[in-house]
Amino acid sequence: MSQISTNSARFLVAFGVWSWVIWLMFARNIAKDDTRATAFYVVHGILIAVSLALGTAVGVIGWRALRR
Repeated sequence: MSQISTNSARFLVAFGVWSWVIWLMFARNIAKDDTRATAFYVVHGILIAVSLALGTAVGVIGWRALRR
């Protein structure tokens, strides 16, 4: 099994954190806009949920690699 370098692990953790910051800010911004159709919110809600899940997974992989 190959190991992740320290720099790569740090990058993965940083990407996970960045993903959460960006997508939560985006969610807050579209929540303020009440002029869109419901489909807009559904599609973007799914996009945000998937992106946060992937960001979390990447961050956890990086965190576990740093702890080794």
